[in-house]
Amino acid sequence: MLTVYGLATCDRCRKARQWLGKARIAYRFHDLRKDGLAAKTLARWSRGLGWERLLNRRSATWRALPEAERAPLDETRALALMARLPALVSRPVIEGSGPALLLAGFGAAEERALIDWAKEHDDD
Repeated sequence: MLTVYGLATCDRCRKARQWLGKARIAYRFHDLRKDGLAAKTLARWSRGLGWERLLNRRSATWRALPEAERAPLDETRALALMARLPALVSRPVIEGSGPALLLAGFGAAEERALIDWAKEHDDD
């Protein structure tokens, strides 16, 4: 099964969900604000993607943080910030089982990866 982690109000998350629907790829949506974000999930994503890729430094939430919270930044501090403020996670994070799939963001490369993943899971 494919899980899309994001925010209901996020344009990129909406775009990904619409694309998945049109591509007829089944998924479950996990709203990071309403459904929460477990520390072990963040740690797994960080191992798979790297915390730097996972942290959305372009968000309004990031820009609103006091400088003291933004620097110096390492993995531990970044993951703690993302756990406290899920809007700091690059969205959507798309995770699939089988041959593992872990993506952050949504664009042409992610679409190709999702198509390839779905082809391997046609029988599921």
